[in-house]
Formats: sequence, structure tokens, C-alpha cells
Amino acid sequence: MSVDKSTLEAKSREGAGKGAARKLRAQGLVPAVVYGKHLKAPVHVAVEPKAVRQSINTPHKFNTLIALKLDGAAHQVLLKDFQVDPVTREILHADFIAVTDNEKVKVNVPLVLTGKAVGVADGGLLTQARRELEVWALPQAIPEKIEADVTHLKIAMVLHINDIKLPEGVSVKTNVNYTLAVCAAPEREEIPAAAAAAAAPAAGAAAPAAAKAGEAKAGEAKAGEAKAGAPAKAPAKK
Repeated sequence: MSVDKSTLEAKSREGAGKGAARKLRAQGLVPAVVYGKHLKAPVHVAVEPKAVRQSINTPHKFNTLIALKLDGAAHQVLLKDFQVDPVTREILHADFIAVTDNEKVKVNVPLVLTGKAVGVADGGLLTQARRELEVWALPQAIPEKIEADVTHLKIAMVLHINDIKLPEGVSVKTNVNYTLAVCAAPEREEIPAAAAAAAAPAAGAAAPAAAKAGEAKAGEAKAGEAKAGAPAKAPAKK
């Protein structure tokens, strides 16, 4: 699947700071900066905030290739980040990174688990440890998502990054064979600690009560024996 592409109009801007930003927003624009290794210096531009959101309204989202049109030329960029107002959620500033077709770029791609793990059918619990993968790819080869099949996972088995096949032109730079998913064994049913703690005092209180009851019965029995063994009183003389 080829990467999604979109177009975004931009205007050159001068000045920096809150004052210049307010003037731009009054015109329906927001400040933005384009960075890139092959650029002599960052390029300061102004863009429409709604157009920025629309430019990444594709399945590739932030990994959408954008043709940033500026002064009659088109720069190939990716939206790196943007800042929003905490109340209105309107875009206040945007950052773009310029990319070239022959140079790999680092991006985050969603990880999607496919299939039903064998261990789940046996009562296990499948847990996904990572939702995204940090990968390197040429701009034209950035995948929309990376799929990993978990069908073979049995209980207590783990899926690592080295276990999956990455799309052509995509690589991962890491020395750690980190975990992507785990099929854990089902948890045993145990008495909750709180319930056990609540039951302990009740049981402890029941023991003294039972002992006292036993002592009372024993006392009554001894009293009865004492009465039975006492000599009968002589009849009173008239």
C-alpha cells in the first residue's frame, strides 16, 4: 500500500513572538516551522489551522506525506507535531520535517495484532505490550500499520520484535529484542486479601465466645453435682 499524500498551502512570514502570532491568528493563520537536514536553516511559514488537520485526515495520520506549497515551490514534509489551545483545542503552532525520497525517516507506526492465539482458547489472556513501533523507512514506503500474527502463541509464550516480519523497506534500529505481546496463564481464583482479613477477626472473636460458653456449661454441671451430693436436712422438731 502506498503512503497517503495531501497538499497544504503556506505563506512566508516574518517576525516571531506572541505579537506576531496574534496578528497571524487575526488573519486566520498560525505560525509554523519547517525543519530538515538538507535545509540551510529552518523555514518559518504561516498556515491555516483547519487545513493542517485536513492534511493528515488520512489512514496514515501523522505519517501522511504533505506537499507544502510555498512561493511557487512544493516541499515534501511530514507533520511532526502541533500545539493546541487547552480550552478551544484550536491549533496554535505547527512543526513540519522536510523529507527526501532517498533518505529514511524515523516514524511511529501502529502495531496491529492479527489472528486468535491458541493460548486464549485454552483460557489464557493475550496482552499487547506495544501499540506503536518506532521504525525507519523511506517516505514513500511508510506503512499505514504493521501487522503481527499471534495465532501460534500458546500459554506463557511471548512475541518479540525479532519474531515478526517487517514490510519491505522498513527497519527497526534497536539492540533489545523487546516484547510486543504475551499470552499469560489464567489467574487462579483466590480469596481476596480484604475478605480474608475481615474473616480473621470474626473467627478470632468466635473462639473466646465458644470457650466462655463451654466454661458456663461446665460450671452449671459442677453446681448440679454439688447439689446432688449434699446431705438431706433433718426434719425440724416440733
